[in-house]
Amino acid sequence: MMGTPQTVALLLSVNPLLAAGLVVLLVVVAWLFRRETATARRHRRYRATAARVHQRLRELNGDGQRMSYLRKINPYVFEELLLLAFERQGLKVERNASYSGDGGLDGKVFINGECWLIQAKRYSRAISPGHVREFDALLSRAGQRGFFIHTGRTGQMSRAVCRTSSRLKIISGQNLLRLLSGISLKEWSHE
Repeated sequence: MMGTPQTVALLLSVNPLLAAGLVVLLVVVAWLFRRETATARRHRRYRATAARVHQRLRELNGDGQRMSYLRKINPYVFEELLLLAFERQGLKVERNASYSGDGGLDGKVFINGECWLIQAKRYSRAISPGHVREFDALLSRAGQRGFFIHTGRTGQMSRAVCRTSSRLKIISGQNLLRLLSGISLKEWSHE
């Protein structure tokens, strides 16, 4: 009876090298077949959807259709779409570990060695000046510059917040579509 548990135990106790080899083999197999976490699956799914949205934007006729489409996508897909656009410009990006509870920070992009923080807002109406002020306060605490990128309309109060801050750049409308179409930041931004 070569396959009984007693026989296997006897063989393993006689040959500790065989026992160690089996333990290593079990660990390797367990590692290869590990389950992906729900967060990792969600990130992978949103990144794949962002790539499809990026392609779909190229197929739409007119900027109005593109903006309307962007206002309807999942907010987390919008975040990934922006990070993808920066990556496609050859820039390094850092994604957050989670989409919610991020404290107003949706990612980071490194431009000429400088870290820029990103706040993404998918609005259908005018953006809230309070959101812009909160992001500017985050930039001030972090001692960094950042992009407030959104799909809505930028009202006068939000523009005033941006004008008084040397750290904050708002990207929306035509500049958002330029970013997503692959036109280099250097070609349309002032910095």
